[in-house]
Amino acid sequence: MMGGPRRGPMPLGVDSSITKQKIKSGTVRRIIPYASRYRWSLAVVMLMTAVSAAITATSPLLLKMIIDDGITPRRGDVVVGLAFAIAGLALIDVLATFTQTWFSGRVGQGIVYDLRCKVFGHVQRQPLAFFTRAQTGALVSRLNTDVVGAQQAITTLLSQTVSTLLTLVLVLGMMFYLSWQITVAALLMIPFFLFPAKLVGRRLQRLTRHGMGLNADMGSMMNERFNVSGAMLAKLYGRPDEEAERFAHKASQVRDVAVTTAVWARMLFLITTLITGVTSALVYGLGGLLTIGGTFEIGTLVAMATLLLRLYGPINQLSNMQVNVMIALVSFDRVFEVLDLKPLIDEAPAAKPLPVDDDTTPDIEFDGVAFRYPAADEVSLASLETIALPASERGDNSVVLDGVSFRAHAGKLTALVGPSGAGKTTVTNLVPRLYDPTTGTVRVGGHDVRELTLRSLHDTVGIVTQDAHMFHDTIRANLLYARPDASEKELQEACEAARIWETISSLADGLDTVVGDRGHRLSGGEKQRVALARLLLKSPPVVILDEATAHLDSESEAAIQRALKTALSGRTSLVIAHRLSTILEADQILVLENGRIRERGTHGELLAADGSYAELYRTQFSGQAARGAPENGAKGTKGAKDAKKANI
Repeated sequence: MMGGPRRGPMPLGVDSSITKQKIKSGTVRRIIPYASRYRWSLAVVMLMTAVSAAITATSPLLLKMIIDDGITPRRGDVVVGLAFAIAGLALIDVLATFTQTWFSGRVGQGIVYDLRCKVFGHVQRQPLAFFTRAQTGALVSRLNTDVVGAQQAITTLLSQTVSTLLTLVLVLGMMFYLSWQITVAALLMIPFFLFPAKLVGRRLQRLTRHGMGLNADMGSMMNERFNVSGAMLAKLYGRPDEEAERFAHKASQVRDVAVTTAVWARMLFLITTLITGVTSALVYGLGGLLTIGGTFEIGTLVAMATLLLRLYGPINQLSNMQVNVMIALVSFDRVFEVLDLKPLIDEAPAAKPLPVDDDTTPDIEFDGVAFRYPAADEVSLASLETIALPASERGDNSVVLDGVSFRAHAGKLTALVGPSGAGKTTVTNLVPRLYDPTTGTVRVGGHDVRELTLRSLHDTVGIVTQDAHMFHDTIRANLLYARPDASEKELQEACEAARIWETISSLADGLDTVVGDRGHRLSGGEKQRVALARLLLKSPPVVILDEATAHLDSESEAAIQRALKTALSGRTSLVIAHRLSTILEADQILVLENGRIRERGTHGELLAADGSYAELYRTQFSGQAARGAPENGAKGTKGAKDAKKANI
């Protein structure tokens, strides 16, 4: 018998707007609080930017003075003095730029830190259903690529925008001061810069969003293939040529979008360069004629030509900046998309801790509980799921539990048995609020779990699953995850109680042995016993075992069975049984079928009833009949003793 249902809600439909959607209204307004935390550093950035912009605009005026007031009248003192002035301004500009860069870096990395911490914490609060749907690579992309892109919107783009606007205003002021005719001619060309930028910006926004999704999809494939379980599956069942072809297809999509994006961005640059060249020719032609006519001196023409380049430089930047701002806002939009996903499981405003009493173990009660898995749009985002079905192929979520009522008495063992998909794992997931029931109530210690704080509930309930997860760290770190303040002696005692200390002490590094990705350097039995030691270290009053001995060899199962007697002693226990030999002495056995409790009672009572449980028992133990396993109709204590002799 396998565990409860692993099925979940149907996928989200394919939504073409994922890559074509526009920036949501209010995105810019939501950015402000992140920037306001660093307002003094931003003020320094803006001040240094203004200094740099002023130097950029005024240095051509000094060039004019060198030519008209120094070189032409042959006054060497003026030339030398103005040359020193230009050098001094250059030094000030370097210092201003350095200061701007330093403070901008502080602001940028601070925003990256804030966003990453907020997104990470928010994702941690999402329900289990979210993680069963979302691609790991897509989530990691939001924390890395998108967060960095969002940071650029505040730092690099903000300083560039201020610098560009100040430079533009100051340069225009200088140009009008020197020659209003040439300035007006130059301004008439500005619309030719802005129109292409608007068209290209919209296209690049869509391409950027699409490229981010494709990169996340490619990253997900690498994450799935590069962990130990994925690598083993690929080696045993995969076809290398097809795997390579599939990856190549994803990589080619990323490449094609990147090439298209680069072409569109370069196209904008080429258009603006052409317009700049045409305008420069116009200014030199008109300015040359005015100089020949004596309207102004040659130094003024040189200064105007220099200012013209410094005018269209900011205009080019504004054209590109519109594109860059749109791209950066896409990143912010994708980050906010995750932050706006409200956790399906959340604490009530008046949630209270579960009362703790060392002398009393809480019981568990299910009262008329029905459950359906939540719909996809309640727990996930289409942009985090690459594989999705068209809306026409969606189906209604079927009932997983229907009117389930029972009480797991305090300090007693309640076993759940039944065929795969009966709802056993779903029952155990409702106790620690990994999900909430659709209707009905789940109580722990007489309190509705929806009225309790999640921290107190999770401190009360300990779970060991069929495939206990281990972090890629030492055995010590994996144990301390359950109780960080545990002493060396407590670690050893927990390992001894879980029958794993002898194995650990025989290792060269002992508790400091690295278990590898997902614990793959340990055998299945060793990993399960380390998980039990972690449970014992936590010492919760309520224990849930989801097929903790499934798929283990007889020796490993025997060791874990001995450890379980310690783990379950005096605790309220819910045990999903794969092998009936593990729950023959249970205080209560619940038989689930199609989301309903069909039978309940002790092992002897259920055998006497000769129903579904008796049939399961006979099927599982039939192979031992020749060696004295109980026959059909064996009852109570005799059946349990015979099963123990069979050591199944």
